[in-house]
This record gives sequence, structure tokens and C-alpha cells, in this order.
Amino acid sequence: MLAAAVSRVLSGVTQKPASRVLVASCNYSNDAMFAIKKCDLYRLEEGPPVTTVLTREDGLKYYRMMQTVRRMELKADQLYKQKFIRGFCHLCDGQEACSVGLEAGINPTDHVITSYRAHGLCYTRGLSVRSILAELTGRRGGCAKGKGGSMHMYVKNFYGGNGIVGAQGPLGAGIALACKYKGNKEVCLTLYGDGAANQGQIAEAHNMAALWKLPCVFICENNLYGMGTPVERASASTDYYKRGNFIPGLRVDGMDVLGVREATKFVADYCRSGKGPIVMELQTYRYHGHSMSDPGISYRTREEVQNVRKKSDPIMLLKDRMVNSELATVEELKDIDVEVRKEVEDAAQFALTDPEPPLEELAHHIYCNTPAFEVRGANQWIKFKSLS
Repeated sequence: MLAAAVSRVLSGVTQKPASRVLVASCNYSNDAMFAIKKCDLYRLEEGPPVTTVLTREDGLKYYRMMQTVRRMELKADQLYKQKFIRGFCHLCDGQEACSVGLEAGINPTDHVITSYRAHGLCYTRGLSVRSILAELTGRRGGCAKGKGGSMHMYVKNFYGGNGIVGAQGPLGAGIALACKYKGNKEVCLTLYGDGAANQGQIAEAHNMAALWKLPCVFICENNLYGMGTPVERASASTDYYKRGNFIPGLRVDGMDVLGVREATKFVADYCRSGKGPIVMELQTYRYHGHSMSDPGISYRTREEVQNVRKKSDPIMLLKDRMVNSELATVEELKDIDVEVRKEVEDAAQFALTDPEPPLEELAHHIYCNTPAFEVRGANQWIKFKSLS
């Protein structure tokens, strides 16, 4: 079964009733140790650790971030159906452990580039919910001033959101080349989906990165379907972590935020040490269809999706760990849920009321730090002024 590739059943959680007063006086654990699934390795003698320590502070931060991404994507779904968001829109709910775990395993100065399913990484890289939703609705307060939309969002050291399948592969290798050229010990995480893994330009990027020993982590987010096609029907080999051939690789449980974090630390350290590129496959699952035009149930059953939700949901797994280890209480996590819902609702209200960019700004920001110049419009009589 496709869903079985990411399914794990945790022991049941006994929830004890608690009031807000009791929560305030609760004796929490400062940290706890957890076992994480061993990674499958390729051309590596050793991999990430199979145990890790989670502090209460980090656990609460990861929980809040994953809930924020989940609620933000559900709100985007609602706004799209209400026709406030137009065009392409690819949601990542179900894959929250990937974006949060990746960010937890690298430095803010490291670099990330990804595909069009980018909203979660936009948030974890530093964009606010308000700027993301406003970009989705095409408003001036959006992170790209309303001119980028779902697939083209940017922030410092985050290079999109790329609309062409697999195009970010060579770009990520180029960013890694810049890191090596500058000698700054920074790395670039280059993400693509299982569908893009069959693109020739990914293989070309692998080859160039290996030749020049670039500090590039090629990350395949394998959510088991390329659009509506199961991986078994599209790929002669579904061991995407071995696709680098001459590049080492590892396969990670992408539904476990702690597993993703530890694996990311491992691959980042590998690249920083000058050993060259590495391939990491994250086995994950998306709850929505490929895009908003895809209901997501014509090529898989509702039961399959529900089974993953019940057994492998990344937010549920972290919540159970934290409650069972007394890092947090159920009531405390519920309070976070309420705060997140309010933040997302406020951001959505801003995204609906903020003005759209004026037409005269259409040609702005084509270049950086360049004197103003004219850009021809749809015909020779229409001119737009471009400002950096």
C-alpha cells in the first residue's frame, strides 16, 4: 500500500482533564529523549542518530510552526474556493514536518530553493502568515508585493517557489557553487518532488555538483504521487535517495519532525565538511490534491488519506510525544491552537482588505540597484517605468 510507506502507529494517549489554573502550575519536563526511525543509507557507512533529545522550548516551537502551516494552508483552500485566490495554488498540508524539520536542522544563513509547493518553507524561512496570504490574494502587502502569487515567493536566503518542474535543481547547484566560491561554509537545500526526480536537469545538476564537490543537499519530497500518478507507475526505481548514482544518499521518515531535523543536521554537516553533494529523500504525504484543481480522490481513496491522518499525521505524532513525556499538556497545546487560528484569521482579513498594487508599478523591481528605465507594454504606445 502506498500509504503504508509512511504509516506508523503510536501508542494511545491518555488525556487527563486540566484547567488553565492547573496548566500554569504544572511541573513540566525540560527535555526528553526519543527514538527515531533508522534511515536507509546509500554509499554511506553511517547515518543520522537513532535517538534525539527534544527540549520543551523546541517542542512548543515546532508544534506552533506546524500548526501555523496547517491552518494557513486550510485558509488558503477556503480563500481559493471563494475566488479570492486565483491561478495555480499547490498546498502542503500533511507535509509540515518537512519544512519545519529542515529549518530546524540548518542555519539562518544557509540557503533554500524549492518547487511550487512552497508555502510551508516560505513561513519557516521567515515570512509572516500575513505576507504569504496577501501574496496569494495579489495585494501590496504580499511578500512579492502582490506580483508573484503562490509559486513565486521570496525572502532572504530563500529563492522561491519555482513554477517550472525541476528548474530549481540547476539553480540550487548554482547557489551551492556561490557558497563554495565564497568559502563561507554555507549549504543550499535544493528541494524537488518525486515527479521532478525524473527530469533530466536534475541528473545534470547531480553531475555538476559531484564534479565540483558543491555543498548542495538535493532533497526529494516523495509524497507518493506526481500529480495524479503513483510513483510506481512513473519511476522505474522509486528509491529516490539512490538516484544520485555516484552521490551518497539517505531515505528519511518525512512525517517525523525530529527525524527530519536530525537527518538535515547530518547532511548539512556532510556538505560543510567539503565532501560534496548528498541526496536525501523525505517520505511524506499531502492531504490535498496536487493543486486546487485536483480533488485528490480520483487516483486514491478517501480511506487511504484518512488512514495516513489517523496513523502518521506529523502534528499528531509530535503532540503525542510531548504529552506522554510531560513536555506539555493537552490544554497548553489547545491554547496554542487557538492563538494560531486567530493569527491566521487576522492575516486572512488583511489579505482581503489590503489594496492591490497599482498598474504603474507593473514593471518595478525587474532589476536590483539599476537606474530607472522604460519598459514597453502590450503595444508600442504603452510604456511603464521600472524602478529598482
